Amino acid sequence: MKIVQVTPVYRPALRYGGPVVAVHDLCRALAARGHDVTVMTTDVDGTGHSDVPLDRPLHQDGVTIRYFPSPLLRRIFWSPALGRALDGAMRDADLVHLHMIFQWPVWAGARAARAAGLPYVVSPRGMLVADMVRRRNRLAKTLWLALIERSTVERAAALQVASELEAAELAGFGWRLPPIAVVANGVDDPDPAIAGRPLAPDIAAAIAARPVVLYLGRLSWKKGLDRLLRAFALTPSGTLVIAGTDDEGLSTRLAALAEQLNIAARVRIVPRTVDGADKEALFAAAQLFVLPSYSENFGNTVLEAMRRGVAVVTTPQVGAAAIVEAAQAGLIVDGESPSFAAAMQQLIDDPARAAIMGAAGRRHVVAHYGWPAMAARIEQLYLSLIL
Repeated sequence: MKIVQVTPVYRPALRYGGPVVAVHDLCRALAARGHDVTVMTTDVDGTGHSDVPLDRPLHQDGVTIRYFPSPLLRRIFWSPALGRALDGAMRDADLVHLHMIFQWPVWAGARAARAAGLPYVVSPRGMLVADMVRRRNRLAKTLWLALIERSTVERAAALQVASELEAAELAGFGWRLPPIAVVANGVDDPDPAIAGRPLAPDIAAAIAARPVVLYLGRLSWKKGLDRLLRAFALTPSGTLVIAGTDDEGLSTRLAALAEQLNIAARVRIVPRTVDGADKEALFAAAQLFVLPSYSENFGNTVLEAMRRGVAVVTTPQVGAAAIVEAAQAGLIVDGESPSFAAAMQQLIDDPARAAIMGAAGRRHVVAHYGWPAMAARIEQLYLSLIL
């Protein structure tokens, strides 16, 4: 099967977090299953550009990647060169898969697919959530939904979401939705080749005092890091490590809040992208992993923590919470400070219980959530649309 994947950004643009990583891993897993996968994307990487070729295809992990410049309107990833190339890419394709919304490449990909008579799948990647629309750029997003995105979604052959929670959010818009397929993101096994490699000094310092309570992910307002700090202030012990890319400039405010709460001595903030040996060291040091998001269509790092045998404390607003519950791999509590603090303290005080939960999570993820299994489910969705 020849599949064209359209996404605003693609690795090596790691700063965008879980959605971009999930697209990359899905494409790699589909290629491993023998499919011809071409990714059409831009070279946008934050305020700069990815160091990638723009004049020729790049081949990586069995996937063909074509990068195009975005000269203006970079917030919506406008790329006339990508728009022109999409028409040619459709000529011998079987299906188009569009990732993320509120971005110009998704509209352009849907237009090109319809012109070529091809079915297309839309994966909103957690961006079609009513509360998120209300909280951030409400007027602009509401207009975009009315003028552009609603038509793109309603005319899709299918929608793919990562959780039942995301499916419920979509239903709440009251649109005429196509069939919805719930297929979770997968998770890779840790790379044994990086074991024992030297750690960056900031990571070594962050995990020096145990027990470690770990948050790993983008430093974003929607992750609930403010209420995480307020909850942690109600616990008498442990070290909270908050690590991840800080494109929103949140780390300074988090550090100030930790000072106000008199817990600065127990909080370590690492405001950068963490990968490789540093990432594995954080998981290895953690007694529990926390994700107190206000809204999260899935939560890739939850599965990453489970795969590494780390117990999880998270909120019902996280899509992957259903997986944690099914595996009995942690505690699901509301995000209010007393509740979240009590859950964290239970697992800080009882490392044996945390270890049992962690082991249950590892078994569950290994059995059900590897990327090969998730790619096979996406493949079945594609086949149902073209046969």
